[in-house]
Amino acid sequence: MAASGRFISLEGMDGCGKSTQARLLVERLRAQGCEVVQTREPGGSEGAEDIRRLLVEGDPGRWSPETEILLFTAARRDHLERLIAPALARGAIVVTDRFADSTRVYQGAARADLRGVVDQLHSLMIKQEPDLTLVLDMEPDAALIRGLARKSGEDRFEDMGLGFQQRLRDGFRALTRADPKRCKLIAAEGAEEAVAERVFAAVSEAFHE
Repeated sequence: MAASGRFISLEGMDGCGKSTQARLLVERLRAQGCEVVQTREPGGSEGAEDIRRLLVEGDPGRWSPETEILLFTAARRDHLERLIAPALARGAIVVTDRFADSTRVYQGAARADLRGVVDQLHSLMIKQEPDLTLVLDMEPDAALIRGLARKSGEDRFEDMGLGFQQRLRDGFRALTRADPKRCKLIAAEGAEEAVAERVFAAVSEAFHE
């Protein structure tokens, strides 16, 4: 795969294995000789990492959904300006663990009915979509157990419980149905190597047309 300014995001509920699969995909692409920038949201730039700590730590009720949308958008704008856009401009492949689809699902659907607000802010401040979004899908109870087992200290959203995880899964599945050309559903249960093969197959199919 030639490095040609491709932008790939991995999405899904907490604990579905996005970080692991992002790392494995980056390793495989680099082994093919591609320049790959690996990043994450919220975060990816110095300012966005500062905002990340506000969002993923603390009590589940720390912020309203409306405030979360503003914080995520601010972090994403800094991330886009300082890391994503420059990397794409020089022809690198950017692989990110989450992007705007997470805000669409978490704050726009699972926490509140605010998808219109999310989309308005995105069109004003971000104006960028991935070329390919891989949605990792698994049973919510299994994902929640895995997410809480990490004991990362960044478990504010996991602490919202199983019902919230189910709403996340429903939201991400709806997203893939609404935009099937960009968003591909990947079965995320099973050995991580098997999931990695599914991820790479989807990437190869998308960019070898």
